[in-house]
Amino acid sequence: MLTIHHLGVSQSERIIWLCEEYGVPYELKLYERDPQTRLAPEAYKALHPIGTAPVITDGDLVLGETGAIIEYLLTHYAPGKGRPSPDDPGYAEFLFWYHYIGGSFMPSGMIRMVTNLAGDAMPAAAREGLSGRYTRGIAMIEKRLGESKWLGGDSFTVADIMVTFCLTTARYFIPQDLSGFPNILAYLKRVSAMDSYQRTMKLGDPDMTLLLD
Repeated sequence: MLTIHHLGVSQSERIIWLCEEYGVPYELKLYERDPQTRLAPEAYKALHPIGTAPVITDGDLVLGETGAIIEYLLTHYAPGKGRPSPDDPGYAEFLFWYHYIGGSFMPSGMIRMVTNLAGDAMPAAAREGLSGRYTRGIAMIEKRLGESKWLGGDSFTVADIMVTFCLTTARYFIPQDLSGFPNILAYLKRVSAMDSYQRTMKLGDPDMTLLLD
């Protein structure tokens, strides 16, 4: 049986959402963060050598890393869903955004978090230069969502599952004022109206205030 090991307030909400959106049966096991460090508890770290969320188990398989889990689930449990076909005119655009979010934008957010923590211990020029990668990413997403209803094209895809965490829950760790980004705010309103998203957040983080504006 597929089990999603969900660390509270973490990227593993993406995996719950995928299963809720595409009707993949699963069991959910919840883990709370350490109240002092806010890191994963030892029981979660012991699941996989990577030691971070998300992690799934499926029979004898233990799999970490968001992109790998999404590919595994779409291939084995939701074929034909979550992404356009290779002959779709928007396929390349989808590929860019799907991989950009995990490969560049999310890491740039983590860099920004570290530079914020470093404060004056890091030279201002270095701090601004590193944080600028994240700022440019936000601007790119805002522009894209002014051109397309969903990040990966006309239809909802796993690219939207990837980016929504960055624009919502991740802001607990990487503060970002979205008041100057009307396309992102309209996008988050569409996301928040989805039944699958509402179910996901009630299941995974029922006590968390959602950052949707």
